Amino acid sequence: MTYCVGMLLDHGLALMSDTRTNSGVDNISTFRKMHCWTVPGERIVAIMTAGNLATTQGVISQIEQRDRPHAERSNALLGADTMFQVANLVGKLLRETIATIDERNGEDGSGTFSASMIVAGQIKGGQPRLFLIYPEGNFIEASFDTPFFQIGETKYGRPIIIRGYDRDMGFENAVKLLMVSFDSTIKANLSVGLPLDLLLIERDRFEPLHQRRIVSQDPYYQALSEHWSEALRKAFYSLPDYSLDS
Repeated sequence: MTYCVGMLLDHGLALMSDTRTNSGVDNISTFRKMHCWTVPGERIVAIMTAGNLATTQGVISQIEQRDRPHAERSNALLGADTMFQVANLVGKLLRETIATIDERNGEDGSGTFSASMIVAGQIKGGQPRLFLIYPEGNFIEASFDTPFFQIGETKYGRPIIIRGYDRDMGFENAVKLLMVSFDSTIKANLSVGLPLDLLLIERDRFEPLHQRRIVSQDPYYQALSEHWSEALRKAFYSLPDYSLDS
């Protein structure tokens, strides 16, 4: 399982993903689920992945044309004219990759190799855009009516974002909101875990504003987690008391 979130803001885009991949409690590994490509001054494109690891790695490998010699590789996303074309290309590759793996594994493997993706970025001349790509290859785009997308283990962190999101919030508060959402998910589900990958895309910047990996020893993450837990306890005990005599 995994957890990834992409948020659309007035200032740009905020993305975060975990790195945990497991096939049982005794086989837990760390794999990057956020991928980013830039052409400074012209475009920035990011993809976050959830689902079967072989499927998602297969899609990323095709995008980067890893089956070719280094000198002949050309990233397919860097030639698209619009982010809509980027989303369409990623959706097509995802659908075809799943179909190929399903065919190779027969009926017994059908549905096992599903995956979904979040595509985010901006190409010069266009707006920052955010897409959710389904396993079937179709996709939807975020708007300020639907300003964020989640993939993977979404239910624990969703209420935090719904209550805290504000389209004109600064990147600092967006990061705080994402970290609380991830902290709540990690505490509720062992299949989601640190390290976390963070990427902030500022409007018209065309390169990462801020990008880092957050590990378990990160002092800010630890402090935020402790303060959030304490704030919840204080909020709970400040609620009106229930009377057994009522």
